[in-house]
Amino acid sequence: MKRSLLPWLLALVASAPVMAQMPEVHGDTDTASGLDPAEQHMGEENPVAQKMTQEKESLRQQLQSATEAPKLDPQRIINESNSFLKEREPKVTEEEYALYEKVVSMLTTNVDGALKMLEAMMNEKEPPSPAFEFILGNLYYRANRPELAEKRYRSAVTRYPDFLRAWNNLGLLYYTDHRFADAIPCFSKSVVLGDRDAVTFGLLGFCLEQEGDVVSAEMAYMQAIISDPANADWKEGLLRIYIAGKQFGRAESLFKIVIKERPTERRLWLAYAGVLLSQGQKIDATVLLETAAGTGIAGADELLLLGDLYADQGLAAEAVAAYQKVPGPDRDRGEQKLIRFGQVLIAAGKLTEAEQALDALKTELTPQGRPAFLQLCADLLIARKRWPEARAEAEALLKLDPLNGTALFTLGRTYAEEHDFAHATLALEAAYQIPESTYRASLELAGIELRNRRYAKSVEYLEKALSIQETDQVEDYLARVKTLLGTE
Repeated sequence: MKRSLLPWLLALVASAPVMAQMPEVHGDTDTASGLDPAEQHMGEENPVAQKMTQEKESLRQQLQSATEAPKLDPQRIINESNSFLKEREPKVTEEEYALYEKVVSMLTTNVDGALKMLEAMMNEKEPPSPAFEFILGNLYYRANRPELAEKRYRSAVTRYPDFLRAWNNLGLLYYTDHRFADAIPCFSKSVVLGDRDAVTFGLLGFCLEQEGDVVSAEMAYMQAIISDPANADWKEGLLRIYIAGKQFGRAESLFKIVIKERPTERRLWLAYAGVLLSQGQKIDATVLLETAAGTGIAGADELLLLGDLYADQGLAAEAVAAYQKVPGPDRDRGEQKLIRFGQVLIAAGKLTEAEQALDALKTELTPQGRPAFLQLCADLLIARKRWPEARAEAEALLKLDPLNGTALFTLGRTYAEEHDFAHATLALEAAYQIPESTYRASLELAGIELRNRRYAKSVEYLEKALSIQETDQVEDYLARVKTLLGTE
């Protein structure tokens, strides 16, 4: 089997510092609680980072199972060995050859019939020659009877240890059955006996790779490439060896050759970008993926990574453009990236760029993305202190999802900023009942109660917040409020 390059790519991309922190932010610092939003979120599990981790793990599991067999036909190889080679292999008796001539015409049309005829006419008292056992092994293999084929091949090489083709076919039998450890000595023996065929070296390299002997696998793959420079399987095997061994310089050189030979194979561009990122070459990876996008080769994964790279380098317009290009079936992934990128831009105070991301989302918004889009609109308006408009976005979101804790918190926040504490309290108490927003609602309600000089109630809310998440800021806040309890 040929293992995909993608599991190694995933590990490389996952370790690259691209879009590592994407905090969720809902407004500026002038909160009723008196705490900066960043302080309110300190220690909270970042929902955006958590989502990215889940996506990476999901992709990791998916790609680790993405394996294919090399592009060869073991059956064809074995069929082509249905003959006797004089002077290089054990001799066949005259009786066996005569018997073989009777059934040779049946080998392509009636394998079972040929087997029955051979088994019936064999002399039970005298075992067949190693050469004839080899032919029998081929027929059993073709008849999908691998146990009998293995028995005949094994007998042939035991009785005639220099029987090259029997060793090779036995190795093929083990290879097709994924018995890589058993296949290795068979292919190795073929090489020792003089086999210089690229397929033998390549399959030996693959089996060694599966068994973890990467040094020997590298040598075998190199020999296979020397014998057959055009074969893609062996070059990809060598690439896997380089990436697994973190020989990124060698991998980069080989990627340049492979992509030049097969420029339309999308996965190679993504894998090459992963190698560049593993070496900290973000700009080179960006140029590579931009080239793939410009030539129409890039798919969803390439465009999303390109967008992440632009975002990581502070190039908001370019990042938005890359996310927008994600094709139809994966459009929702680009949409999710745009929403998270908008959150990052708002948190960084880049409100004009965040508005560009929102404008890009407006064109083709999916039903699944609409709630997050409305919340992002509200966040942007809060950052600009446009409270009534932010409230309208939160209300629109609540029509879609009446129990959305973040929307309820946002609604309460806008009322609080306009000193309408009665309506703010109603909304925040509703948010308080929903686990996802209990912590933030507790802090905001504590601030409102503090304003109203209801210190005991403020303490109650702060203690609730600390039961969810302990932070030094909230501990200090609680201590200060407790000093006021006697004056209530």
